[in-house]
Amino acid sequence: MVRIKPFKGVRPPKDLVELVECRPYDVLSSEEARIEAGSNEKSLYHIIKPEINFAEGIDEYDPRVYQSATEQFAKFQQNGWLVQDEAENYYIYAQTMNGKTQYGLVVCCHIDDYFNQVIKKHELTRRDKEEDRMKHVFATNANMEPVFLAYKDNSTLEALMDKYVAQQPEYDFIAPIDGFRHQFWVISDAQDKAVITDEFKAMDALYIADGHHRSAAAALVGAAKAKENAANTGNEEYNFYMAVCFPMQQLTILDYNRVVRDLNGYTPNSFIEALGKNFKVAKKGKDEYRPQACHEFSLYLEGEWYSLVAKEGTYDPADPIGCLDVDISSRLILDELLGITDLRSDKRIDFIGGLRGLGELKARVDSGEMKLALALYPVSMQQIVNIADAGKIMPPKATWFEPKLRSGLVVHKLD
Repeated sequence: MVRIKPFKGVRPPKDLVELVECRPYDVLSSEEARIEAGSNEKSLYHIIKPEINFAEGIDEYDPRVYQSATEQFAKFQQNGWLVQDEAENYYIYAQTMNGKTQYGLVVCCHIDDYFNQVIKKHELTRRDKEEDRMKHVFATNANMEPVFLAYKDNSTLEALMDKYVAQQPEYDFIAPIDGFRHQFWVISDAQDKAVITDEFKAMDALYIADGHHRSAAAALVGAAKAKENAANTGNEEYNFYMAVCFPMQQLTILDYNRVVRDLNGYTPNSFIEALGKNFKVAKKGKDEYRPQACHEFSLYLEGEWYSLVAKEGTYDPADPIGCLDVDISSRLILDELLGITDLRSDKRIDFIGGLRGLGELKARVDSGEMKLALALYPVSMQQIVNIADAGKIMPPKATWFEPKLRSGLVVHKLD
């Protein structure tokens, strides 16, 4: 059973939404946020990347930075740049990328579902990143940005959303940078809200697509507040955190690729020869070549593209982790041949995901910065579900969801 509730969203007025909204905090650097915010004092970057409120060089984990987030959130509310809805609502958030639209429900999830693994994760979190987000949530007393969750397809919820998206949206804009369309509707009807709550109650699980650190931080903050309140009932607002929940069939997962600085002592020819032990290797020429199916990889080396198809017996089809392309490539190429055993810390490897495509891989190698590039076939949503249901964790840098959720469309206060 999944426990959710509507909430009194804190949102920008319709005429200000394009000034307030921005990219999520974890997809850009402090300097990029400083540039994008520019002279716009209404940009949510002033709250979610509050280091930009100081001179360049300040430590983004400085206590003054979190205090600035507190002050900025208060300023936004005092100036009417963010206004709280009078009633508890659910919301619909739609994103359109390359002609394809996905429709998500904005809800508040209960922290118990996170701790009890009803909200299932597939990635490890880093404690330092958890602590950063916890400090930010404590400072603002709010979930400034939603977590990205997925649920198994539900015809009742689909029909309900269809009814709303046929109406005029509250927000409708094309975002800068990504160029994608973002739309937003308010669900205030009591009967419709009850249907949504009941349909989620009948679900056995939700799955974290993106935002593992935000989920962990929000749940830990809620638990800390509950512990401090001897009269805690579990119904208090801090026991819930904000998420956008999308049906699985609508989601787009892009490839998450690798570039490596050297060949670990191999020459290009001897490296290609060594790959032949575990892969069927075929030269594809100078034109970009993308993997066509699971267990096929694209290698770019010395101005040439190669197809690498994992041989039978190099992976276990019954193992939800061992049959992942990210695991196959890590074991048989990065570890066995290139000596890269820790994807999280090794400085010889970098990762390129999302919309930058194979051209970015080629550019990084052709520039001389990197020696080779490895492109992977995208992970499927079903693979993520299988791993999460089995209680296992995916290898690092395995999934890249697009489009990213825009921040600033709605905020959830914990009081």
